[in-house]
Amino acid sequence: MPSALEILAGLTAIANQGVAIAIAWHVILAIALYAVARGWRPPRRAAAVLIAVPLASVAALAFAFGNPFNGTVFTAGFAALVVLAVRGDDRAVARGAAWAWWAGVAMLAFAWVYPHFLAGHPAAYLYAAPLGLVPCPTLSAAIGLALLAGSPGPRAWTLTLAGLGLFYGLFGVARLGVALDLGLVAGAIALGAVGLARPRDR
Repeated sequence: MPSALEILAGLTAIANQGVAIAIAWHVILAIALYAVARGWRPPRRAAAVLIAVPLASVAALAFAFGNPFNGTVFTAGFAALVVLAVRGDDRAVARGAAWAWWAGVAMLAFAWVYPHFLAGHPAAYLYAAPLGLVPCPTLSAAIGLALLAGSPGPRAWTLTLAGLGLFYGLFGVARLGVALDLGLVAGAIALGAVGLARPRDR
């Protein structure tokens, strides 16, 4: 297994060479949030699939930059979330509980300006933080969207996303020494609580 320094170097390379992709993901997220603010309420099944899409971006970049572990995990995670999403229903998404909604807002803000890996002027984090490029900010955004929408997928979908967030959050803190990934851990626990409160999938 690569050392912590090698893993961090690889993530730094992705963050700095993929700035254009990160900006594109910020634009996509901004458009989605604007549409929701204007009243757009997609079907739960479609919302669950769309929330999973950024994981495919992380997988592709991980393979391109020589990190087969992240590539494999995020490919599997994306596939699992899509398969589980189609088991959901087509009711329009609805706002979650107040505490979950605010937790979702916090997770999205955290993902938007994720302050690690990117070189250059600090202001660049306002529009080019590595969202859609590396695991932690991407999972933070996905978890944030899920919390805002009352977790649109079935129980297994919710717990799968929460499990991915918990794993990468703890890995970032314990293995890579990135203390700010405690934010991802907190979001994953919040989403896990939402999932555990639901009845089991049939």
